[in-house]
Amino acid sequence: MKTWLKENSPVDNEDLERHDKWLCMMWPRLQLLCELATDDGVVCISCDDTEVASLISILNEVFGEANKEEIICWRRRHNQPNDKSKPIAKTAEFIVVYSKSLDKLKQLKSFNGLPLTGDFKNPDDDPRGPWASKPWKSGTAQTGTRYSITTPTGITYDEEWLGTQDTFESLLSDGRITFPRQGSGLPRKKYYESERFEEGQVAHNFWGHGEFGSNQEASREIHEIGVEFDNPKPTRLIKSIVQIFSSGEDIILDSFAGSGTTAHAVLALNKEDGGNRKFILVECEDYADTITAERVRRVINGVPGAADAALREGLGGSFTYCTLGDPIDVEGLLTGATLPEYSALAAYLLHTSSGLSSGVDELTAQDDDGLFYSSDTTNYHLLYRPDADYLRNNEGMLNEERAHRISELGQQDGRKAIVFGPGKYVGQRKLTTLGITFCQLPYEIHRIGQ
Repeated sequence: MKTWLKENSPVDNEDLERHDKWLCMMWPRLQLLCELATDDGVVCISCDDTEVASLISILNEVFGEANKEEIICWRRRHNQPNDKSKPIAKTAEFIVVYSKSLDKLKQLKSFNGLPLTGDFKNPDDDPRGPWASKPWKSGTAQTGTRYSITTPTGITYDEEWLGTQDTFESLLSDGRITFPRQGSGLPRKKYYESERFEEGQVAHNFWGHGEFGSNQEASREIHEIGVEFDNPKPTRLIKSIVQIFSSGEDIILDSFAGSGTTAHAVLALNKEDGGNRKFILVECEDYADTITAERVRRVINGVPGAADAALREGLGGSFTYCTLGDPIDVEGLLTGATLPEYSALAAYLLHTSSGLSSGVDELTAQDDDGLFYSSDTTNYHLLYRPDADYLRNNEGMLNEERAHRISELGQQDGRKAIVFGPGKYVGQRKLTTLGITFCQLPYEIHRIGQ
């Protein structure tokens, strides 16, 4: 697979295997995203028409066809292209939405409406506040109940209506029916801004640039922040997706972070509604620090001169920027073929055994007994050098003298000890009395955290 996808074999329109290669790149990522998602979680994938058919096929396989929620068509350009070489100009792309479990999503109602649109007014001083209205008469493709309604000015309409006569009389007595044209028009049913605000406004599957932003808007947005990136997504677009499918405590993962729009959108939404959403961004390209993370830093701290007052002030929040270390290959440790550096192995063991992160750039041995990290309850020791001879001779062994020193160090602060090393000359019963847990390398580095 790696040879097939090697860098000197670029994927372009001349490559007859380009769709297969794209699918092979996406399949393991989608499998992992499906595993990571909560039972009521969703995945939203932006895709143009080049691979959208392939994407839907693979999502049907990974998530299940029954869990397809919707395909949103987003108009990404606000201008009209005028390319005479094409009969139809491309102005839109798609956002494909699948759920981990559509039944669970609906059962838990783990989604929200968008901010209200509409012209709510209160010309009759209704005590329930501003309202808008919709026809009570059935539309062309709708069925209804036929009866007569007389307006306040004496005009009678014999039509099919959306509700029964009893329902109409109840709404009329409750002040929820209005007659336009000074009381002579067809009846309309009131709906109130306060009620719709509580319900939220259900999103439809065509998203115009006026409401959800465009590529041009996104480019101006990040230029104002002071970073440059080709074809970014507008914050309004991503914020709407996050708003629909998350609550104030959810985690939003973007596995193709690009310019960092997702983090920007999450921070902006948290500032607006007081939420505590968290984000995880993954970016494999070289610009992860200089563009992706830099944008997040700037929107957190504030962008002088930004048109938006909240952005000028700074959206607040925090994040940690992490990079991947060298891969830990157990087989390589066994053979001595690929031995990781001390700091990389120490960080891996700390996280695997405890879930902790050191919070420092590089872990090093602080004494001759391999102490590399201390938590409130535990000292972590690693007897190791990236040298096969060291791992095979007595120098790296846990002997009784070393065990007593490690035990005494822990007793000073009431900590137990976990010692990773190539071998030991002390029985486990003795180590238990000394408050030491020993884990042999490399056999147990994958087991200690289970």
